[in-house]
Amino acid sequence: MKRFLRFTAVFLVALFLNSCLAGRFMTHFVLKPTPHGVDDIERTRHKADSLMAGSTDWYDDLKARGILQDAWITGEDGFKLHACYVPAANPAEAQGTAIVVHGYSDNHFVFIYLVRMYRDRLNYNVLFPDLQYHGYSEGDEIQMGWKDRLDVIRWTEVAHNLFQDDFMVLHGVSMGAATVMMASGEPLPDYVRCFVEDCGYSSVRGEFTNNLRDISPFLPEAILTSASIVTKKKFGWSFDEGDCRKALARCEKPMLFIHGDADDFVPFVHLWENYNAKSHGYKEYWAVPGAVHANSYAKYPEEYIHRVSNFLKTVHNMIEDGSIYDK
Repeated sequence: MKRFLRFTAVFLVALFLNSCLAGRFMTHFVLKPTPHGVDDIERTRHKADSLMAGSTDWYDDLKARGILQDAWITGEDGFKLHACYVPAANPAEAQGTAIVVHGYSDNHFVFIYLVRMYRDRLNYNVLFPDLQYHGYSEGDEIQMGWKDRLDVIRWTEVAHNLFQDDFMVLHGVSMGAATVMMASGEPLPDYVRCFVEDCGYSSVRGEFTNNLRDISPFLPEAILTSASIVTKKKFGWSFDEGDCRKALARCEKPMLFIHGDADDFVPFVHLWENYNAKSHGYKEYWAVPGAVHANSYAKYPEEYIHRVSNFLKTVHNMIEDGSIYDK
């Protein structure tokens, strides 16, 4: 996201006296970046390997053997949306199903390390979608998690039909984490049991405000108001609607919050804003020492796996003893 915002900085400075024009410009370059989607797949294949060596070979091998497959749905906005899915390493003893949701300008390839974690280390089935305007999915613009939340809920139904289990976790990183948090406030099937959010922002407006200040302290926040109005008119949603805190206030199911304390892209304070907004149900947090944005797994892979695994075991135990329903 930052590279697109930096690219527009010189134009925004020139246009700041006319916040309407600047808002239009920001909306276009932030929500409609290029390259994107299929044109950007190869870059993200390389990125997946840089995050975890051998990721694309692992993916290609499972796909060649027919173990990893593609799925398609029509999303809430009528676009054709894509996902991949793969059964647990030992399907007969699968612990549940994980939905892994990628971040801004990425796609299903990038977080293969989490797919491998769930499948190979935790023995979960996994479905990992391309959000609108990403990967093989259609779409006119990036949704910043807001409309994506409804598409992800549709994917939970697909995954449940595929794997027929009654334990599902939604796990997202960055914009994917915001998507998961926004989905957590919606009415969900009983088989969606819990959530893991990794370095998600607390609101779209809050994240864009931080990015704007990062570009220049002289740019007026009126640009964001203008951009939000343009987004509402053109795309049907405003920055103020995309607020994870409002969704979290309605969430009663368990959630694990993860955030690096050295994150300056989605500032660390967003962890506490999100964590404190969830006032009902079980919750945990992990403030990751020295981790920058979306870097927690790379910095502490074994501890990351351990913490996610323990959280999921806790939720399983809470279901068995009935305490998951305690407020």
